[in-house]
Amino acid sequence: MPGALTAQPEARTALTRALSAAGTGTPSGAADDSDTLSAVRAVVLPDVLADALDAEGTAVHRPELGSLVATVPGDPQARNEARQAVTAVDDEDVRLRSAVKARDGFFTTFCISPYSRYLARWCARRGLTPNQVTTASLLTALIAAGAAATGTRGGYIAAGVLLLFSFVLDCTDGQLARYSLQYSTMGAWLDATFDRAKEYAYYAGLALGAARGGDDVWALALGAMVLQTCRHVVDFSFNEANHDAVSNTSPTAALSDKLDSVGWTVWVRRMIVLPIGERWAMIAVLTAVTTPRIVFYALLIGCAFAASYTTAGRVLRSLTRKAGGTSQAKLWKRTDRAAQALADLTDSGPLAEAVAGGFTKRAPSLPAFAPFLIALAGGAAVVATAAFTDYGSPWPAVAAVAYVITSGIAVARPLKGALDWLVPPVFRAAEYCTVLALAARAEVNGALPAAFGLVAAVAYHHYDTVYRIRGGTGAPPNWLVRVIGGHEGRTLAVAVLAALVTNEHFTIALTVLAVAVALVVLAESIRFWVSSGAPAVHDEGEPA
Repeated sequence: MPGALTAQPEARTALTRALSAAGTGTPSGAADDSDTLSAVRAVVLPDVLADALDAEGTAVHRPELGSLVATVPGDPQARNEARQAVTAVDDEDVRLRSAVKARDGFFTTFCISPYSRYLARWCARRGLTPNQVTTASLLTALIAAGAAATGTRGGYIAAGVLLLFSFVLDCTDGQLARYSLQYSTMGAWLDATFDRAKEYAYYAGLALGAARGGDDVWALALGAMVLQTCRHVVDFSFNEANHDAVSNTSPTAALSDKLDSVGWTVWVRRMIVLPIGERWAMIAVLTAVTTPRIVFYALLIGCAFAASYTTAGRVLRSLTRKAGGTSQAKLWKRTDRAAQALADLTDSGPLAEAVAGGFTKRAPSLPAFAPFLIALAGGAAVVATAAFTDYGSPWPAVAAVAYVITSGIAVARPLKGALDWLVPPVFRAAEYCTVLALAARAEVNGALPAAFGLVAAVAYHHYDTVYRIRGGTGAPPNWLVRVIGGHEGRTLAVAVLAALVTNEHFTIALTVLAVAVALVVLAESIRFWVSSGAPAVHDEGEPA
């Protein structure tokens, strides 16, 4: 059969209907198999089926050929022309260009990819694998963090250079995988998780280096990690909430499409979200020429602006959707699959589930925006109480109990509202910021570094949840969420510890909790990704 068409499982019913409509059985009047074959060859059947699927509203992906040639010649002359066109294609040039991601940031596209693809080819010709390059990128970043931890100007300069080289290798591993067609679940998972490990290890290195010089910036380092993680959760949560939508009819989306039609606005919009390339370049340069405090100030300001821009765009899209008709209205109805993904992203533990069970019957009567507003109120209350009361006060623990209740109410019904995708980011910010505030109020050496370790361990769990969902395997097992308490259980535990133990013992408690969470989460994550056949998916923010 000329041509090719594949269908995902959820589209196979539509494919069956398209096959029936196309009349792919024995054509009328076909006396034998040769007549049937000739009748089928009279048309390019996959093209006919694709058009039929399009007509009934099933999305069809057609790969962009670029300079490649794909045609079904119908006569000797067309066949000869097709062969000449194929011969004229420079396969090596196509492989090199295809190794580079079509959509990337400005810095990566113009400052890294022009030469990193040749480095990828060099690695391929010497038998190096993408996983080896990914590991080399991690080791380089860890050495950069070690150099930053020295606290000397020479160490900072070396750290900046090594961080940039680590990013070059980070681009090279993916280009090597595409160039040599070496794809693997393990490779995708390593690439996704190592990016976070590299960046957060570098933050810790900068904080250690600053401490050597007498400047305590651990709160800034932890704040940068919290902000960066919450930014990603906003992206992930919004994308999962709209996973099943095939178009966007909101005025905001129309404006976005219009801006994307102008060349320079595309690059500006990609740069202001501060993707990994621009972010690491800024960190590297500022590390070499300024101080860790200035690096974190710039990082916090840049990430805060990027988060505000992307979140505002997503909120506007959610609030200005249009349902132009019955068929269009179906596109905007939140599906059960999307609601389940949002529920998994909330990371609700047994306490929130128990509260949610008691409010299930009353939940449908709540206003449309109630889950988001209830989650926001509970999260803001516990963070504010932790930040503005003295260490050892019982009030943060009381606020944490209220947070458990509001968290349960927020997830008592399926998250299908227009702004329900904001519930997981609110939970992330509430938990992380509560830990940060309580550690800062302890005012004892070691509390903030211990809090940094705890948030890093929990953040890994949340990233791992995202990668599993986007890989099509669902959330981590329920026993894992229960063992580590859920976001509300951990928040309550930290608040109670702060009320019951001394400053010094609080540091020890945070350290023990961080190690315990890290061991359980890492063990289950490694077991899953080593044995799973599912793809790990990772992408950073997109323009609003």
